[in-house]
Amino acid sequence: MPTIFWILWSLVIGQRMIELAIAKRNGKRLLQMGGYEAGAGHYKYLVALHVFFFAALAVETSLLHTEPPVWWPAACLLFGAAQVLRIWCISSLGVHWNTRIYVLPGMNRVRRGPYRWISHPNYVVVSLELLTLPLMFGAYMTAAVVTLGNIIVLRHRISVEEAALNAASLQP
Repeated sequence: MPTIFWILWSLVIGQRMIELAIAKRNGKRLLQMGGYEAGAGHYKYLVALHVFFFAALAVETSLLHTEPPVWWPAACLLFGAAQVLRIWCISSLGVHWNTRIYVLPGMNRVRRGPYRWISHPNYVVVSLELLTLPLMFGAYMTAAVVTLGNIIVLRHRISVEEAALNAASLQP
């Protein structure tokens, strides 16, 4: 696999590490403000999916010597758009952005940035990344398997997050 794959693969992993640090900091702040974590039981599956994603992507591209399709620029543009949307999501949520589900009793939902139009734009970002990064390099099996796993995990996560947000907003 070309060097560009390993550079991008490493950069995305680095980005994830930075995001985990931001999430940890935000989580501590939310707990100090009286918040709590909801649905912690499914988090390990979310983490496992993302670890599997990076491992599968590396293995498929290396062992099967995949090649970027002729339409790789389209996947690259979608991936880039997802990065812009990711930054917008994180900055719009501020301290409320997290990889876990933290809520503050009595808080209102954030309705700025992309959250004005859709409830969970960050999940759109993640879904686009998990699909487009493998497609850029012809890793079709990774794209298919991880996208299916992501749909399963997100269906549960979004229902847990919605319930937690609704419950928190009803509390005084």
